[in-house]
Amino acid sequence: MLKFQRNKLVSVFQDNPDELRIHGLLDDHIFGLELDLVVGMDDLKIQSIEGKWNREETPECSRALPFLQAAKGFKIDSDTLAQQINKVVSRTSCPHFANLLLECCTAANEAVGVLKWNAAKADQEDLTFEDFRSDTGSRTGVKQAEAIDNNPANENPVEAEPVRTPMNKISGGCFIDLHAHSFPASQCSSVSVDDLVVAAKKIGLDAICLTDHNYVWSRKEIENLRQKHGFHVFGGNEITTDQGDMLVFGMDQDVKGIIKLSELKKMVDQAQGFMIAAHPFRGFLVFNTSQIGMTVEKAMQRPAYQLVHALEVLNGKVTEQENRFAAKVAAGMGLPATGGSDAHAVSDVGKYATHFHQAIESQQDLLEALKSGAYEPFMFRKRKLSKAS
Repeated sequence: MLKFQRNKLVSVFQDNPDELRIHGLLDDHIFGLELDLVVGMDDLKIQSIEGKWNREETPECSRALPFLQAAKGFKIDSDTLAQQINKVVSRTSCPHFANLLLECCTAANEAVGVLKWNAAKADQEDLTFEDFRSDTGSRTGVKQAEAIDNNPANENPVEAEPVRTPMNKISGGCFIDLHAHSFPASQCSSVSVDDLVVAAKKIGLDAICLTDHNYVWSRKEIENLRQKHGFHVFGGNEITTDQGDMLVFGMDQDVKGIIKLSELKKMVDQAQGFMIAAHPFRGFLVFNTSQIGMTVEKAMQRPAYQLVHALEVLNGKVTEQENRFAAKVAAGMGLPATGGSDAHAVSDVGKYATHFHQAIESQQDLLEALKSGAYEPFMFRKRKLSKAS
């Protein structure tokens, strides 16, 4: 049986009354990283921060380590901590480190609350932690922990009626970012679903697809977002298989863990859906295709690519070399080629997109358009900025 496991562990230590030491670990089958923080007890500011990559997706990952120093001086009980970390760590460095740093700060803030509770019990022996939190929650770390988890993606769209704004009208062809991740649906992301949609609308995309890892957005949630932002939002799913990650459209079935690609293919076909091999050659820069003997011709013979409907050949999280290689394989096999940012932060949105030849107004329109093959990958953000300048 195939299994996928992601571990996130945070430990907090107090060796002396003046500071806390925090150690964080994030580890799965793709990458592994660690963080070590020291937080002062007098002002609750980060005094030092060190990061470590144990396994990397690309050589660029470890280059993010120096940028972590920008978080020194941040107060772990600040109401704007999440925004600060996303701005100076996620955008300039690495969303994985930003995500883990938020967890470390939340755990440290909770630990401060426990320490203060223990001190308060000296005068009130029967004081429970729950009562202490209700009286002094804003000073115990509870408030910040809730603020980090209070992401719009967690809201129940059936419970709250969104603000209605006019829907954008699409005529002729359109540009759609087919690959984006939001937090907390995708734990590796550092951006809320609302911020993803706002960013896509701001830079001029016609729509964005939510393709969170092994996560199914309900049709009501998608429609809620469309109405709230007056912008076309579509649902998809990035599913982990034994042959790599797959972007799946038109299938509502929830798939957890790692599934065999052959089994996923049967499920997609039964649902009359569409499956795209995401970043099919990610990591090849690390190993160098010439060293492992991989050629376009050999890649075209891989069984996995006989089961997919298209290849993602412009992906914002891989190297240009890997994207070029994927494009050659798609062309050689006669497979449609798509583009998507693989956004995990606001600044990623729209780096790449897919240009469809016809207007797309609904989820069914998108599915039919994908099956038609009438589209091509597009360097959206770069060309958009060039035209603006």
